[in-house]
Amino acid sequence: MSLVELIALADERGLAASGLACLDRCVPLLGGDDDDVLRPLWTSLVDGEAWGERVEKARADLGEPGDADADVGSDVGSTSGASPDDQAAFLVRRMLATVPLDSSVDALRAWADACSVAALRIHELLDIAADGTSSVEARREGRTDGMSPLVAAELRRQIAILELLADRGAGGLRLVLGQSTEGRRVLRAVVSRRARGRA
Repeated sequence: MSLVELIALADERGLAASGLACLDRCVPLLGGDDDDVLRPLWTSLVDGEAWGERVEKARADLGEPGDADADVGSDVGSTSGASPDDQAAFLVRRMLATVPLDSSVDALRAWADACSVAALRIHELLDIAADGTSSVEARREGRTDGMSPLVAAELRRQIAILELLADRGAGGLRLVLGQSTEGRRVLRAVVSRRARGRA
């Protein structure tokens, strides 16, 4: 199934984990080295407790999320003239700002879907091999010819996470966290290389 189809079929836990994993992988763009800042939210997916409170704590720990009215899945709106790094950081803050506090299935599905688009767009912005002509939505629907390496890896990771959760439910969360951690390491390395290139 395509990524779009997997998101459409996912349950509450799968949707929350999918969106959270996208955000978790992209956290290095906000600066800092605290890889555990979102760990309490992963815990909420296991114990089913305090999701809203832990969301608010994560927002406080990561700083002000910015304009909460913007669409997390958009093409960055008024920041389109900014550098790719600034556009990418904006999208990460949008993911954080729009985490639903009520964890209803409809709210989580909209958030997970938008986070999927934003995470792919972030990887496209930061991938020196991307030509900017592809449609993120087309990739999510299964049209993957000519994808740049970083975007292709992110797409595979998103699909693998949703498939794991569909097959194993809560039992797949540890593996999902491992996938997300590896993706975060990859993105951190990309950010580091870009910073060295500007030095």
